[in-house]
Amino acid sequence: MKSQKHWLVVALFFLMSGNLAGAAALPDSLKIGDTPLLLNGSGARTKYLMEMYVGGLYLKQPNTNPVAILAADELMAIRLQITSGLVSQEKMVAAINEGFQNSTGGQTAAIEAEIQKFRLCFRDKIVKGDVFDIVYTPGKGVLVVKNGKLQGVVPGLAFKQAVFGIWLSDRPADSNLRVAMLQGRK
Repeated sequence: MKSQKHWLVVALFFLMSGNLAGAAALPDSLKIGDTPLLLNGSGARTKYLMEMYVGGLYLKQPNTNPVAILAADELMAIRLQITSGLVSQEKMVAAINEGFQNSTGGQTAAIEAEIQKFRLCFRDKIVKGDVFDIVYTPGKGVLVVKNGKLQGVVPGLAFKQAVFGIWLSDRPADSNLRVAMLQGRK
């Protein structure tokens, strides 16, 4: 019995330290065109106690208010670094579908065409180590970049609010990741 507790503690330590190490792997800033964006916060998306990806929110200025971030019509980005071989293209698209439902409270009809276009940005195989940048540029829309290559552009502020809401809304993909992204580092 004592041996089981020991191994449980060791396993939990490694799971937790893996999340912390993964979160530290994201850069402190991203440069979008000529504009630097600062890492507002980052953390791990976990499922069944396993890290799936590390996500970071990048803003011009630190901000801890999710409502203000979602409403803002300004340059911002979310970086997702895949850290598990369990993340597949099919699972990512399913998670995106669920994320839009949660982010919009099921009110996706007005942006269904945009959601379809966004899903196409994730049509290729996804492997451990892939990096996705989801960048909102005012007047242009949401750009999806995979490993430095543009996958697509989806226009609209309302769509941006739904996409960023996948991680920042009241019903996020992962509540711990939401809290981590909203740290507002200075």
